[in-house]
Amino acid sequence: MSQPMTPAAVHKQYDEAMTAFRRQIADAAARVAFGREADAFMRDCACGVWRTDQGGVTPLHVEYYNAVYSKGNPVPTVLYWELASLVDGYERFVLPNFFRRMIKADLERNTSLSRRFVDTFTLMLLLFAAVDGKVSEAEAGFVNSCADSLSTYCDHCGVKGGKSGLDVNEFVAKRTDGRPVKTGKPEDEAVSPAPAVSGAAKEEEKPAEPEPTLDELLAELDGLCGLDKVKEDVKGLINLVKVRELRRAAELPVPPMSLHLVFMGNPGTGKTTVARLLARIYHAVGVLSKGQLVEVDRSGLVAGFVGQTALKTQEAVDKALGGVLFIDEAYALANQDNANDFGREAIEVLLKGMEDHRDDLIVIVAGYTDLMGDFIHANPGLESRFNKYFYFEDYDGDQLAEIFRSVCKKNGYTLDEETDRAAAEAFQVMYDRRDENFGNARDVRNVFEAAVARQANRVAAMEAPKKEDLMSLTVADLDLEDGGGEEKSEKSGE
Repeated sequence: MSQPMTPAAVHKQYDEAMTAFRRQIADAAARVAFGREADAFMRDCACGVWRTDQGGVTPLHVEYYNAVYSKGNPVPTVLYWELASLVDGYERFVLPNFFRRMIKADLERNTSLSRRFVDTFTLMLLLFAAVDGKVSEAEAGFVNSCADSLSTYCDHCGVKGGKSGLDVNEFVAKRTDGRPVKTGKPEDEAVSPAPAVSGAAKEEEKPAEPEPTLDELLAELDGLCGLDKVKEDVKGLINLVKVRELRRAAELPVPPMSLHLVFMGNPGTGKTTVARLLARIYHAVGVLSKGQLVEVDRSGLVAGFVGQTALKTQEAVDKALGGVLFIDEAYALANQDNANDFGREAIEVLLKGMEDHRDDLIVIVAGYTDLMGDFIHANPGLESRFNKYFYFEDYDGDQLAEIFRSVCKKNGYTLDEETDRAAAEAFQVMYDRRDENFGNARDVRNVFEAAVARQANRVAAMEAPKKEDLMSLTVADLDLEDGGGEEKSEKSGE
């Protein structure tokens, strides 16, 4: 096996490749948009590569991830447990919006820039795969699958040119007996092949992962901490949908019913998590064809120029077709103080999209309870389409403690009896003292991150820390005398 690349080398190769490609984009606005969007897309694909490899995330992977950015863009600062969660939570390859725009420009100008992007994209994914010194067979299969998705879309749209001649499988690490290395685990006899730039890529047939059953998804819902009333409402909604399908099958009248939802509650109460589960549940019962969740807020729908908001909102609707469009802080679209606010244009496009795709699109709007009422009443069309309300209550002290235990367990940290008791008491105090800035599960995450940082400082000072030392969180790590992590989180994301 060859030596792994340094993070600096990874960044240099990535930045040079992306900068070189960006210079090929003729339109200045498109060039800026690509530079702004490409890094996040590439980092997401890196998570997909590393999840496929199944060799486990290491601190070096964190450095590689934080090295994936182009000059002029923000430098990522992901932590180990965050990257592990991102890799573990990677679901599927999604065609980026900038690639769709690139193809549209190719068709208008009779060019093939999107074809050239497939080559750049493939080489970057191979770069990510090779950060441990080799490309495994599984990683090559993932890279092939993603590149084929892009190429197939080019074919479908009629972009001139053909499939890339880059043979991904020529990069796969071979053992001395000529057989490919099938996992990302190190093998002493593995060697790295020389890159090849010609020949047709061999198709990697990977069995599709089975779709989760309705029972499995409901079990996942039941496993969420708290949310008893929400769980009851979700199950009632599912029963309603199932009976409607049975009536349809029996050729009985099925009265029209809106499945669009309003989620009301404070930040950090699990609204996004439940929305993602609902999308998959709707797919399992046959209401939606895909079951993906597309999450946006006002900035993802509203532009700053006349005519651009409609395009931006329509793009979000198109991306969500077959699944759920989740609009967080939706009340920000209804600016009562400015009759010319572009948010109103976004609402109109949303309503049209809901009408045109009533059989394969569900919209969930979410936000603070008081403000969501104002949003729904801002347009008669909203009132008629959103008539089901789910209320997400704040987590109490016991539930906050249970969420903390769950986060610790998921990320490989342990609590002794004393630390567990101290944490439970601190979360009860946090709940009792809550105010309008209370962040629920977000505050729990803040406490966990702060504890992990203190633990890292403590363990780093040890001469020879054992595995138990690396995993254990103590009362001192919680730093309860300093407020127990009562810092308030920002109100973005969930």
